[in-house]
Amino acid sequence: MKRLKDLEHENSRLKRMYADLSLENLALKDVIAKKL
Repeated sequence: MKRLKDLEHENSRLKRMYADLSLENLALKDVIAKKL
């Protein structure tokens, strides 16, 4: 059963990382758009 909990934990961690990267990506696109 522990394995499943570990996987769920890892999964939510990756989702948070992905969300952070998406936000950064959007912010960068915004900055680039303003510079052009």
